[in-house]
Amino acid sequence: MKDNFEVNIDDTINSGQVFLWKKFDSKWYGINGKEILILEDKLDIKSKNIHNFFRFDDDFQKIKKQLSKDDIMKKAIKNFPGMRILRQDPFQCYISFIVSSNSNIPNIQTRLQKLSRKFGEKRTIDDKELFLFPKPEKLANASITDITKCGLGYRSKYVKKAAIAVSEGTIDFSSLKKQDYQEARDSLCQVFGIGKKVADCILLFSLDKLEAVPLDRWVLRILQKYYSKEFQISTKTITEKTYDELHDKIVEHFGKYAGYGQQFLFKNERESFDKKWLG
Repeated sequence: MKDNFEVNIDDTINSGQVFLWKKFDSKWYGINGKEILILEDKLDIKSKNIHNFFRFDDDFQKIKKQLSKDDIMKKAIKNFPGMRILRQDPFQCYISFIVSSNSNIPNIQTRLQKLSRKFGEKRTIDDKELFLFPKPEKLANASITDITKCGLGYRSKYVKKAAIAVSEGTIDFSSLKKQDYQEARDSLCQVFGIGKKVADCILLFSLDKLEAVPLDRWVLRILQKYYSKEFQISTKTITEKTYDELHDKIVEHFGKYAGYGQQFLFKNERESFDKKWLG
């Protein structure tokens, strides 16, 4: 059971799942909704927050074993054996991935930092000024002009409408956790500004749907490069129809932990291109 606590903090934080994190010396300081997490090499595995955040309730060794179906996946897992899927604050995750559309990680980080600084509560820890993630009602009541000042551009109206949906109870995260994958994804896709890829990120990284597989150009490139025979991908872009077909094929191939598999492949490929993460 001890191996289920295996985690590489740097690899996990720097895998495209979270954005409001910064490293000072050997410690990571991160915002997870209403709480600030401070991570260093020796994690307090008895802490409820740490246990929950790193999903230590998952049978991590079993998941990696089940995913190791081919040399490509085996290599990705071997390269990053301690990379976990995180269980994030759902509202922060929801807004973060709406903000992430058509952008890169440093820009997403900057926008979310500005959003938190403008609308979140200030905290001082270890002489560092940090800002909690804004509450749903705060963003729901904010003007589009003020949200736009955080550099969100066209995404500003998406963020406001998404916050209103949560504030008014149209989107209820505890209900989404109880729904099956398809039903939960359909519910999220009703929100203005959320497509299937963003919905899958929210489901995988905050709502316990480990069969969610966010599909973007990176993942498509990986599948075309290494799995063209298995998935027979001929398209350069993902349409609504091909998204569902491809998702079903991936889950059929990798099983119910396909979301973990996608994350290992994504991390491995981006590292080989020396792409920027958080610092």
